[in-house]
Amino acid sequence: MEKNYYVHPTAVVDEPSDVGEGTQIWHFSHVMAGSKIGRNCILGQNVFVGSGVVLGNNIKVQNNVSIFDGVTLEDDVFCGPSMVFTNVFNPRSFISRKKEFRKTVVGKGATIGANATIVCGNRVGSYAFIGAGSVVTKDVPDYALVYGNPGKARSWVCRCAVEIVFQSGKAVCKACGKEYAKDSAGVRWIER
Repeated sequence: MEKNYYVHPTAVVDEPSDVGEGTQIWHFSHVMAGSKIGRNCILGQNVFVGSGVVLGNNIKVQNNVSIFDGVTLEDDVFCGPSMVFTNVFNPRSFISRKKEFRKTVVGKGATIGANATIVCGNRVGSYAFIGAGSVVTKDVPDYALVYGNPGKARSWVCRCAVEIVFQSGKAVCKACGKEYAKDSAGVRWIER
């Protein structure tokens, strides 16, 4: 059967794995059996995708990122160079905790900056933006701009990744014109 995705000669894709059409897997990367990768994804150099990982469509994973079992990335997620996912909260080399993996979900359209760490068991909200070097230790709301150690929501961002400012619960992106509302339930895009 002809593959409808690209695998660099130095990369390894174990079978069975499910890799979508148009996906590119680059130098020295390893995709474990049992993983699922969507369409039109780009896995940069030295990327590891563990068994049981689910990647949506149009994902971009930059160099030196390991995505371990228990992690799900929804469509359109960007993972910056050398960012880190964990899957065990209290690891010890001499204690097996594979049955204690905590699930991590990164929502549609979210960005995780270079060298950031996402501690397992948390959700990064849709279109959230995690700044470079940040450490995420709790759930991140949709559209939140998070940075620091520990990471804290400092502001809000548009779907186009430009900061938005709320006045009386409303915001309009200066770059693309999208409108947003914010209330006790969180931030939401107002579709027109």
